[in-house]
Amino acid sequence: MSEKPENKPTRYFQRGPWENGATILIALGVLMLMQPFSLWLYGWSFAVILTGTIGFVIVSHFPE
Repeated sequence: MSEKPENKPTRYFQRGPWENGATILIALGVLMLMQPFSLWLYGWSFAVILTGTIGFVIVSHFPE
C-alpha cells in the first residue's frame, strides 16, 4: 500500500492559494478604482481588475 509520489507541477498548481491571489488582485483593482488620490492608480485599475478576473477563471480549472 504505497502512496503515490506527489507530482511537483501538481503541487504548485493547486487551486486554493492561486484563487486567493486572484481574489486579492481583483480587490486591489477595485480599491485602485475608488481611491481619490492618484490618477495613475485609477488609470491602471481596470487592467488590474481584468487581470485578476482572467486569472481567477484560469485558476478555477486547477485541481484542488
